[in-house]
Amino acid sequence: MSNITLEAGDTAAGASAAPALPAARKPARAPARERTVGTKVAGQPAFVLHSYPYKETSLIIDLFTRDYGRVALIAKGAKRPHSQLRGVLQTFQPLSSSWVGKSELRTLTDAEWVGGMLPLEKTALLCGFYLNELLVKLLARDDAHPALFDHYVATLNQLAHNEPPTIVLRKFERALLKETGVAADLTRCTDTRSTVLQDLVYVVDPERGPRPQRAADVWPGVAGKTLLDMEREDYQDGATQSQSKQLMRFLLAHHLGGAPLNTRQILIDLLQL
Repeated sequence: MSNITLEAGDTAAGASAAPALPAARKPARAPARERTVGTKVAGQPAFVLHSYPYKETSLIIDLFTRDYGRVALIAKGAKRPHSQLRGVLQTFQPLSSSWVGKSELRTLTDAEWVGGMLPLEKTALLCGFYLNELLVKLLARDDAHPALFDHYVATLNQLAHNEPPTIVLRKFERALLKETGVAADLTRCTDTRSTVLQDLVYVVDPERGPRPQRAADVWPGVAGKTLLDMEREDYQDGATQSQSKQLMRFLLAHHLGGAPLNTRQILIDLLQL
């Protein structure tokens, strides 16, 4: 099961170039993309998100790294029977990775299994592939998210220890939207800036945030209590679990531009998560 790959498309976000500044006014720090694309990186904590064959003996891998974000690497000769990389480049295994190159597609020079994590099995394994598909489709390449990387590691550990997937996945989905800058404050109404009241019903505008539900709304209605619970990561209430599932499905569909999530559909069909 560990060599399953997802047919997930890449959605790297482009950024418009800013006009050049005079020499005396150049900022002290380079733009984020220039900081994360280096000529040589060694010993970087990482996980394989996705891989697919490249030529006869190699792989192209999508790696989620702590300090460099999502990077694309060529693993030369990784498909050869005696390659040291063949048994290492598996999903959900913590790695220490090294690579070289300046282009968007760089060359993997080394990868070592770090260990220290339980393997994912059964439902947890399927949930892990769902996390990976979200990261591949929602994270731009070469955009560092160290806090999200740490959250990913914690989520894999929670799944491996059989914590409830309905709660673990909701927390990760919310953290992902926050890290990518598209998660609104669920405790404030967008139109009045007043505090969300737990006894009222709201809808969440994907671009702005919560507002009271109107008769003509087709977006999913959510109790104020659910929004407040989600903001403080309290998913113990059954209604909160049910409504947060519908809300996150709606928000993710919007930010994915309608692109289907293969693993999400499998989870819905089998587990109703």
